[in-house]
Amino acid sequence: MPDADMTALLRMVLDDVCADVPASETAIRQRVAARLREAARRKDCSLADLKQAGRDALSHAPTMWP
Repeated sequence: MPDADMTALLRMVLDDVCADVPASETAIRQRVAARLREAARRKDCSLADLKQAGRDALSHAPTMWP
């Protein structure tokens, strides 16, 4: 389980990456969050790596919106 600082960082990145995702698209946010957690498990993961992982997950997520 990540510590409080890591949890806050992951939340910030999730909110940043998903800023344009409608709140009703919870499945997309969950997919991005899962990818962020996977990336955070790597010891050499930087903030830039987290943001890229989130953007990658978002760009490959199935969507119902344009």
